[in-house]
Amino acid sequence: MYINLEEINQRKAELEKAKALLKEHFIGIDAIIDSLMDYIQVWYLMPEILNRPIIVNLWGMTGVGKTDLIRKLVKALSFQDRFLEVELSNIDNTRWISSVTETLERNELNDERPKIILFDEIQRFNTLDHEGKPMDSTKFTDFWELLSDGKLSKKEKTDLDQYLYTYMYNQKMNQKRKLRGEEVSDTPDEGIGWWEATQLKKALALDTDISNLTDLTQKDIFEMVKNEKKKKKIYEPVDHSKTLIIISGNLDEAFDMARQTSESDIDADIFYAYTQKVTLVDIKNALSRKFRPEQVARFGNIHLIYTSLRKKDFEELISRELSRVIHSTQEKFDITLKLTHAINELIYRNGVFPVQGVRPVFSSVIDILETNLSKLLFTALVGGEKTISIDYNSEKNQLIAKVEHHNEVIPYVGRIDKIRESNVEDNVASISVHESGHAIAYMVLFGLAPLQLKSKVASSYAGGFTFPHQIYETRETMIKKIKIYLAGGIAEEIIFGKQRASIGRSNDREMATVLASDFIRKYGFDDEFQAVYTLEFAYTMNKYATDTDIEKMMARLVAETNELLITNKKCLLSLSNLLNTKGSLESKEMADVAHQFDIEAIVKEEGFLKIEAYKQML
Repeated sequence: MYINLEEINQRKAELEKAKALLKEHFIGIDAIIDSLMDYIQVWYLMPEILNRPIIVNLWGMTGVGKTDLIRKLVKALSFQDRFLEVELSNIDNTRWISSVTETLERNELNDERPKIILFDEIQRFNTLDHEGKPMDSTKFTDFWELLSDGKLSKKEKTDLDQYLYTYMYNQKMNQKRKLRGEEVSDTPDEGIGWWEATQLKKALALDTDISNLTDLTQKDIFEMVKNEKKKKKIYEPVDHSKTLIIISGNLDEAFDMARQTSESDIDADIFYAYTQKVTLVDIKNALSRKFRPEQVARFGNIHLIYTSLRKKDFEELISRELSRVIHSTQEKFDITLKLTHAINELIYRNGVFPVQGVRPVFSSVIDILETNLSKLLFTALVGGEKTISIDYNSEKNQLIAKVEHHNEVIPYVGRIDKIRESNVEDNVASISVHESGHAIAYMVLFGLAPLQLKSKVASSYAGGFTFPHQIYETRETMIKKIKIYLAGGIAEEIIFGKQRASIGRSNDREMATVLASDFIRKYGFDDEFQAVYTLEFAYTMNKYATDTDIEKMMARLVAETNELLITNKKCLLSLSNLLNTKGSLESKEMADVAHQFDIEAIVKEEGFLKIEAYKQML
């Protein structure tokens, strides 16, 4: 094989340039970009040496830029004409294309040349249902064939023999007409039409434009078909070994926090720390809930896992968007736009939902700034002014705009700020006690201060949350976690009386019951029940055998949790009052309150894993 070093060096430079462009455009994913470029280097520099396609998987929560990264990569490498985006589905019966082969053929990409295929939102192509049972799927089954060895077999072979027979028959009939003295046209053979040329190109896998085929005579076509049939290559599978296959999706099974889409009050760095813990094993486990084992294996081992964006990433994103608006205003209207940092803070408070990624931020920039800016621009243009300055007064809920010497006040309350302000005082007081109950139990049982505690949150109902660290699950920690879930509702009973306890405990009770059920039915931590009662047959036959024990266990833990909180009632009251006043507490503030009542609560950062000293015990 001849290797052109000069061409390879040129491609290498193009790859480095593309990497730099991607890093300039995207925030917080430099490691993803570096890894992606490392994996595709061979494909881009020397595709000739590949004997199977390169498969790269991108996993992460919504809005982190998985699809956009590949689109930008395609553009940076000038591969737009050799790129295809596909969303597979086993349940969408409205699509009349049912195979990858047909999709590639319709986009003129079913050939052996290098190309990029993005299979996006792959989680929708699950082959197992929510109970783990195989689904009846007849669509896009050749997707697994493509992932296996990069070859797509030709299941429908065009009848080339019929074409040859028709041509030879017409020639023989013309000869007979001549012998009978009948008039036969002496003009050269006519060419073929566009449709015939398209079918011929597909059947012979020709690397040529259809217009070139329509220029050939039927005799030329006859000779071409005859020669290709002799080679027999036309009957072989199409080799896609020089293809870069990107598989992308959102796996909520691996990213448990992805379900908290409405949370705008949880610190983005907490979510970031949790997503940092997601590993290749977590991804494969999540895939195994959606696909059969042999299918999971075909995804390969190149899995790039996105973390959620950090607080500083969101802040940089907002700064970039505001710079874009400033630059656009200067360029289009020749007006200088000046924004104070209060605008950045307003957009962050109302536009950042950590698990939803960048899209809500873009929307909030339009809602908060650009919509109001349009009115100010009209004033400036009419008055011939050249400068607009905008500030935000959070106490008065006002946008303060200055157009040269003209001041304008625009009443404005952020959409999320408005919800936070609507929390009724009595509700907040109740929630403060509830969340403080969780926090007290957490600090007493684990010796850690929670990462964050809130009672005033952006929700249409008044709710709060206590955010814990990651806890390594054991027999002991499962019991402690159940008590922590129960502590919120029990704290309300202790402070306000049982008759005034709210229904805010519903989700806590569900989670506590799930843990208690798993404790007995799944993990065998109860001495009386050692069979696994989560198996379908066993659960159906014996579920009532364990229900009584679960009920007894829950009742016992409720009593123990009640005693724990009564013992620490003074600390519970102190923490509840502080939370009620401030609406939000950080780890150190909670630890300081706990220390006043001789409760040891250590402050640990996001991502800390609470685990026993097993190595030392060993």
